[in-house]
Amino acid sequence: MTSNKLRIDKWLWCVRIFKSRSIAAEYCRKGRVQCGDQELKPSSQIENGMVITVRKDSIRYSYRICSLPAQRLSATLAKDCFENLTPQEELNRLHEKQTSHFYRSDGIRPTKKERRELEEFLEDF
Repeated sequence: MTSNKLRIDKWLWCVRIFKSRSIAAEYCRKGRVQCGDQELKPSSQIENGMVITVRKDSIRYSYRICSLPAQRLSATLAKDCFENLTPQEELNRLHEKQTSHFYRSDGIRPTKKERRELEEFLEDF
C-alpha cells in the first residue's frame, strides 16, 4: 500500500484534499503548497513525516504526512494518511467565512461577476 516517495500533487488528490489531481497541480504551480518555506512543484517528491502547508480558501492548512497511498482512498481511509496540524485560529476563520454572508451595502446579494471577483481576490490570502 505504501512506497518511499510520492509526487505531492498525487498525494493531495489521493487523500482527498483536492477534488482532482489537476487542481492539486495548479495549486502547486501557483505556490500555494509549501514544505517549510519552500514552495513545492507538482512533481516534488514527498516522504512520510514531512509537514506541508496548503493555502486554500484564504486558510493555511498544515498536514503531517503519515503514509503514502498507491491510489485514491475513501474519505474514511484517507484521514489515516495525514495528521491535521491546522491551528484552531485558522479553523475559526474558516467557520466565520462559511457563516458570514457577502452582501452589498444595499442588502442585495452580489452578482455572479462580483462573487467571482471576490472569491478570486480572497484566494490570494
